Amino acid sequence: MNISNRKTMRVAFQGEPGAFSEAAAIQLLGDAITTVPRATFDAAFRAIGEGAAAAVLAPVENSLAGSVVRVFDLLLESRLAIVAETILPIEMQLIALPGASLGDIRSVASHPMALAQCERFFAAHPQWKRVPAEDTAGSVREVLSREDKSCAAIAGRRAAEHYHGVILAEEIQDNAENFTRFVLLVPEEEAAAWLSAEARKTSLAMRLAHRPGALLASLAPFAKQGVNLLKIESRPIHGRPWEYQFFIDVEANDIACLDPALAEVRNATSELRVLGRYVAASR
Repeated sequence: MNISNRKTMRVAFQGEPGAFSEAAAIQLLGDAITTVPRATFDAAFRAIGEGAAAAVLAPVENSLAGSVVRVFDLLLESRLAIVAETILPIEMQLIALPGASLGDIRSVASHPMALAQCERFFAAHPQWKRVPAEDTAGSVREVLSREDKSCAAIAGRRAAEHYHGVILAEEIQDNAENFTRFVLLVPEEEAAAWLSAEARKTSLAMRLAHRPGALLASLAPFAKQGVNLLKIESRPIHGRPWEYQFFIDVEANDIACLDPALAEVRNATSELRVLGRYVAASR
């Protein structure tokens, strides 16, 4: 896909219009793209094969809540590659009908994680009922459709704009250091067209051989070749109790150091997959 086509490409995401994932897609690729909302992560990952989208934008980790487990599982099951990433500040807004005021509110809906990230705000309004919902943007759509000034929702600014709600309170999240990292996924055969000279970050998935010192042997080559280890975490392998898949992010200032490191890592693992090489996002 050439650069001009990328500016107008169709990008699938999990959630409803106005979701944080949609905002992240536009932040990364520009507002000329066509966003394709899907109800679940599974449906978003199917969008490329169904011809509904050319790429998928998915969250992989939040600075407070940690990794998005289902996305990692789907990534392993797919033949998609990471070609870019972006980091979006997660800023919660209290959204209601035009003409409503804080004094009108009796209930507040949102995704359970969003509700949990606004504890201090709820402590100041103990009389409000919390209503769990499937999706932050979806909660705004549902609340506004009721035309009830006593109902509000918590979501991002984009949701307020999309559904024509008013923001009664801004940035009500407990922690200002709340960020979500999103990755852009395309079919593996198209990944090379996205590669640039500035791409220094690489994501890997590996399974260890069953022998003493396997984890140390799989990590030592990175230090030996001067490759910086940014992140490592493990996930259970489905259907294989007490065996684990490791996900690793590394950064090589000199990309020529990465190939010899990976060659050594392959000798220490039972399986190694490069999930993608791309330009690291900055906050």
